[in-house]
Amino acid sequence: MPKRKREDYERGLPGYHDPMAGFGGAPYARSALTLRLWLAGFGLVFCAVAAVLVFRYGPELAWLGWVLAVLAVIAAVDFAWVAYRKRRGEPG
Repeated sequence: MPKRKREDYERGLPGYHDPMAGFGGAPYARSALTLRLWLAGFGLVFCAVAAVLVFRYGPELAWLGWVLAVLAVIAAVDFAWVAYRKRRGEPG
């Protein structure tokens, strides 16, 4: 597989992650990175704030606070990865 250039990412990769690409004349799917960035940001803020509130006001539900903290970390990693892909020049 040849190494892709920045121009390839700027134009978009046709059929990238699209198993039905071009089937029946359908257009190729485009990446929804901006939507994914917003959703990861929302998940990060929501889970972090909820975890702090659970730890502060519901110590008997500490397990839920830890679950929310783990989800906040996962959302932070996803946010960083999507931001990296957008900065690299992928459309979406």
